[in-house]
Amino acid sequence: MAVAEPFIQIDGSILEGGGQILRTAVSLCAILVKPLRVTNIRAKRSKPGLAAQHLIGIKLVADMCGAKLRGDTIGSTEIQFIPGKRIKHGHYVADTRTAGSVSLLMQIALPAALMSDGPIVLDLKGGTNADMAPQIEYMTEVFKNTLKLFGATFDLKMHRRGYYPKGGGFVTMDCMPVYKFTGVQIVERGYVSKIVGWSFVAGTLPMRLATQMSEGFKDSLKDLHHRTEITVLKEDPNIAPNNCSGIIAICEMTSGCRLGSDGLGKRGADPLDVGRAAGAALRADILTGCCLDTHLQDQVIIYMALAEGHSSVCVGDITMHTKTTIYICEQITKVKFAIVEDGCKNIVSCFGLGVLNRHHPLHAADAPPHF
Repeated sequence: MAVAEPFIQIDGSILEGGGQILRTAVSLCAILVKPLRVTNIRAKRSKPGLAAQHLIGIKLVADMCGAKLRGDTIGSTEIQFIPGKRIKHGHYVADTRTAGSVSLLMQIALPAALMSDGPIVLDLKGGTNADMAPQIEYMTEVFKNTLKLFGATFDLKMHRRGYYPKGGGFVTMDCMPVYKFTGVQIVERGYVSKIVGWSFVAGTLPMRLATQMSEGFKDSLKDLHHRTEITVLKEDPNIAPNNCSGIIAICEMTSGCRLGSDGLGKRGADPLDVGRAAGAALRADILTGCCLDTHLQDQVIIYMALAEGHSSVCVGDITMHTKTTIYICEQITKVKFAIVEDGCKNIVSCFGLGVLNRHHPLHAADAPPHF
């Protein structure tokens, strides 16, 4: 009788102590076919345990890989995730039934989808422009641009926008599997080529809010770039019927690197200040000299750990999310990351595991995964 592989044990209260631990650990273990136990989930939060957002993401990946789950209930502080032998192609649906971020569902599901045995279609429902998470345009305009350097991509179609508190957003993501992720060298960025973006209102909110956000954003950057192009728009009520306002901006460098920044309007918040805050965040990343902005650095760590060969990326201050993702990747993959200070920048590097997708439709084999 075959001896069951021991569980990888992760303490869900360490470092960032939240959903980042779950997203990284579950996605990695689905790909590497390793049983996982996470304890003390969100133990230090005001409401410990699994929230709907986390549970829906875990169940989505479990569906994709045929995993056995235990502890998969709201408020659970411990889960067991025992993945099946392959990540299966097909059409999957994940609905947070709240304004829970669609972008965070993408974060947990996409690495696994890219290591599947065929095309995967994901219908993701929740918040498309939500606080405390990247807005959906950030994922398509900034994250996707960097993902391509690892040899992977995705297509996304917007059906309906979802905002806090009602949610109701709906996007479809099409993913084609890859045989492997390629190591990257993202350490030289060149100079600012252009800064573009969108400032929007939706529902019954007046256009002046979008105009003022745009003005505040431009004011924060006027001495760094002579021409910042922010399109001011009213969202189509057929796609975005509920009230929301926000801004998304992208700074493209001559090397092809992109930095991103965004902000959402809030009741009582001056829209000029919302724009200025988004501009200040982008300004800080530009002046640091980094190639990946604050919101992108943690998202590439899992791909670096899985990729073939050496990867290096240039970032600013290491965020707690990035420290957490590095820790989880090291615990599960045994890949070691190095962080070297370079003035006000940091170079994060590793030699990746070199995982090959043995179920890729063009490279199918009976051999076990190559690490």
